[in-house]
Amino acid sequence: MGARTKARKRALDVLFEAEQRELDPVSLLAERIVQPGTEAALPQYSIELVEGVCERLGRIDELLATHSHGWTIERMPAVDRALLRLGTWEILFNDDVPDAVAVDEAVELARSLSTDESPVFINGLLGRIVDLKPTLLA
Repeated sequence: MGARTKARKRALDVLFEAEQRELDPVSLLAERIVQPGTEAALPQYSIELVEGVCERLGRIDELLATHSHGWTIERMPAVDRALLRLGTWEILFNDDVPDAVAVDEAVELARSLSTDESPVFINGLLGRIVDLKPTLLA
């Protein structure tokens, strides 16, 4: 597993845990930076991902809700919701990551961590975000 893949997984862990425990993700992130627990220190890219998602959460959720036909944000499995938020942030707000890589990484994490249907759903929704990217950033 590559360094960025591990960083994405750790960012996913923070976002998922914060939601499950009803905590502010940035506060939990700060706690994980100071006391990483049994794992090694959080990679810098994990920190960048969590902070980026939190800064743009309203816009990201608006886009996901608009383009996930038949699904509300609340109805999505929590892991999928976090993966979609991470993937959307990377696609729209991180020029260092190619769009295809952001989609593939989210799909691979969904394949190992979520439901059997999740990889197809995440691939489709993030693919739609990629297709609409020029208009979403205009």
